[in-house]
Amino acid sequence: MPSRDATTHWEGGLQDGTGQVSLDSSNAGQFTVSFPTRAEDPNGQTSPEELIAAAHSSCLAMNLSGVLGGEGLTANAIDVSAEVTLSPAKGGGFEISGIAITLRADVDGLDEAKFRELAETAEKTCPVSKALAGTTITLDAALGS
Repeated sequence: MPSRDATTHWEGGLQDGTGQVSLDSSNAGQFTVSFPTRAEDPNGQTSPEELIAAAHSSCLAMNLSGVLGGEGLTANAIDVSAEVTLSPAKGGGFEISGIAITLRADVDGLDEAKFRELAETAEKTCPVSKALAGTTITLDAALGS
């Protein structure tokens, strides 16, 4: 499978500098980043945490679709949101202290208990979840919207 890449060009210090993130593989766009908008009000800018949230939510939606397919099921709809939290780290600096995932799906012929089991399997086998294994990830999964 192919790899994907992005680059960031940064100018200035941590508090007064800015960067431009380019999504190179897809050429989907360039985004401005800065530390003040990362740690406070986003003010229309993205952040590494938001990009991780986008990666995690889209990966999990795809992975759940695959897990359901393995059971002979197809979702009518899957909605996944991921909230990534940046916090001060013990000993200095910052860390991603948690990721809260909310997953809702509409799947015919599936009861709530079996859905939760499949959703948990999808979260555990999601490539992005695996990459973030050192982070506390919570999953709130339910059928319905």
